[in-house]
Amino acid sequence: MTYYPPVSPYAAGLGAKCPRCGQGALYDGFLKLKPVCDACGLDYSKADSGDGPAVFVIFIVGFVAVALAFIVRFVWGAPIGVALLLGGGFTVVAIMALLRPLKATLIALQYANKAAEGRLEE
Repeated sequence: MTYYPPVSPYAAGLGAKCPRCGQGALYDGFLKLKPVCDACGLDYSKADSGDGPAVFVIFIVGFVAVALAFIVRFVWGAPIGVALLLGGGFTVVAIMALLRPLKATLIALQYANKAAEGRLEE
């Protein structure tokens, strides 16, 4: 068995790298996981972040986008269309920027904490 030094789940997640070796790419496309790590052969088939990253991104980006729209509309006095356009544009850009690293970080945290499905013990 090959030894792999510990990799920070946050560094692996933000870099979208393998949670075991920290070298191989995690994604094959924008959000689709590769089947295995190119560098160490770790099987990604069990890696599933579920809806967690989307929920975190919705709460973070939604709060900031609404605050931005309110500031543009009521502090700067811009028309409602401009406020909606800026808020909506910010939302799209921020979601695209945050979703990929957040998903990778949650997958790396699952690996680091040896997460598994829940089981009922008798």
